[in-house]
Amino acid sequence: MFFKSQEGKEKILKLYNQKLEQLEVAYSVQQLETCFGNTNIIVSGDKQNPPLLLIHGTGGCAPLILESLSSLTTKYCVYAIDVLAQPNKSAETRLDMKSLDYGKWLTEIIIKLRLKAVTLVGFSFGGLISLKTLEFNQTPIKQVFLIAPVYIVNGNPLLGLVKMFIPLKKFIKTNNPKYIKRVMDALFSEYDTFALQFMSATFQHCNMDFSPLPLLSKKAAQQIQTPITIFAAEKDLMFPGKKMIKRANRLFPNFLQTQLLKGSKHVPSTADFKRIEAVVLNGVT
Repeated sequence: MFFKSQEGKEKILKLYNQKLEQLEVAYSVQQLETCFGNTNIIVSGDKQNPPLLLIHGTGGCAPLILESLSSLTTKYCVYAIDVLAQPNKSAETRLDMKSLDYGKWLTEIIIKLRLKAVTLVGFSFGGLISLKTLEFNQTPIKQVFLIAPVYIVNGNPLLGLVKMFIPLKKFIKTNNPKYIKRVMDALFSEYDTFALQFMSATFQHCNMDFSPLPLLSKKAAQQIQTPITIFAAEKDLMFPGKKMIKRANRLFPNFLQTQLLKGSKHVPSTADFKRIEAVVLNGVT
């Protein structure tokens, strides 16, 4: 099970609902039953507008990523997806990162929502899910925007161990807030009290997957012909920006645009999210 206890699950869902109520955009909630379990979706924006699937990262949820990129709802109909086995309202089914299951799951969602010419925006682990979807079936996808994505490069494991994983393990063991703050400082360009509360609750009450992250092969990448834009974070410990751009240019020579978020850690600042929004909104046709 993803949640360690019912009490922990209720604590996280209380925070989830709190963030949902704070959203400054109108929304509706939709539940979809998929082959991999129930999926919760927050829908915002005019349904006559082009569809955009917004996919959050590890330890995240749909309300948080929708808050960060809320201006997308002005020109797109945004479907913010609660990823499976994360601190949210979707099923606790953990899929195999090495398989194409995440791509099959998202493709099933697209089919059941009857969407065509879809724009995908994936942050962090949501980037892996987006790329797995292109590997599985790129036909319904018009374009993809990836923000500090998993699946293209990995950072220095020793640096990650010292800066993040050792403090994280100490936090899980002791619940001492100084350790989670070290993790947040390593990951986030900036963060507020809510982000600290949500991440603390997630690592306290959830069984997180710390298995090694796979990398997209050149052979698989060469099959992808969908336009991709990558926003790489320069100071990202886990997925270093310059290294990412270098490999991405080798993987996707014909269908790629890249932007380096200078000075950004893994989670971009509000100002960088605004820059990302502007590029994605410019992609509306």
